This record gives sequence, structure tokens and C-alpha cells, in this order.
Amino acid sequence: MRIIEKIALIIFSYIVLILSIIMCLLVFGWLDTELVRNFIENIKMNSTLSAITLVVSVIAILLAIKCIFFDSTGKEIAKQREGILLENTDGKLLISKETIENLIASVAKGFDGAENVNSKVYVDKENNLSVYVTLFVHPDAVIKDLSNNLQNKIKEAVKKSSDLDVKEVNIKVRNITQEKSDIQE
Repeated sequence: MRIIEKIALIIFSYIVLILSIIMCLLVFGWLDTELVRNFIENIKMNSTLSAITLVVSVIAILLAIKCIFFDSTGKEIAKQREGILLENTDGKLLISKETIENLIASVAKGFDGAENVNSKVYVDKENNLSVYVTLFVHPDAVIKDLSNNLQNKIKEAVKKSSDLDVKEVNIKVRNITQEKSDIQE
């Protein structure tokens, strides 16, 4: 959220808070309605106070319309869904999730015991990745060793190519593939 939007939201919140307190005080009878009426009459009579009240009211109306109909975080969330946005002094870089998923799949396909690899990447607010890999393994593969090696290689490859930290690599072994000689018999 931009600094101007934060300031506007704070001002709007204070206006709503003050009006809500006044309404509660009126309903409970702790504030005299005559006092409020006299205050409003004084504002109407004084041209400077009338102008200030008008400006504050118009700003509150515009802020309310903006908050109701226009979502400023929508574009940021959409970009986060597309991938990971990295910024530095030279500019911005958007790495798509598909790119990282393809990198993970190529790393996993490099292992002898892995086959039919699918991957999914989730990104948290600090740009840390959670990776979910689904694969088939060969019958002679030692699943525990394969998964440990695969987790380490995926973390290393993503860190090396994108400088992003992989928080976790979750592997799901979907099935054991058939030997080609078993299929032909």
C-alpha cells in the first residue's frame, strides 16, 4: 500500500471513529442534541468552517468510493500469483512460477529413479518457496535416498538460478513404474 493511501485511510478512519463516537453519545443521552445542533449551526454560519467541513466531507466520500469500488492491492496480488517479483536498484525481475516448476522438473528428471515428474510452487510474502513434487519411481529405487537427494538438488538449483530460498520440498511418490521388460512380456 502506498504512503498516500495509508495516510488517506488513517484520516478516513479517524473521521468515521469520531462520527461513531458522537452517534453513540447521542443514542445513550450522554451528549445533548441541542449542543450538537448549535455546533452545526455555528459551522454553517462561519464560512471558513463551512469550507473546511465541505472539503473534509468530499474527501471522505471519495475515499469511501475508492475503498468500496477500487482495490489497490489487486494488481500486486495478481503479480504475486504470476510469479516472484524481485527488485534491485537497476530494475525489476519477474520470475514466473512456471519457470521455477520447469527447473524443478528438469532437476528431478535428471535422477535415474524418477519418472513422470510434476511440480507445483507456492510463494509466501517473503518470497520463500514451498515446492510440491509428485513423481513415479523405478522399482529398484530407494525412495528415501532418492527423496533426500532430490530435495537437496532442488533447493540448490533454485538458489543457484534465482537466488530464492526454498523453505521446503515436499515429495509425493505417486506410483512405481513398470519395468520395460515386464511390459513387453
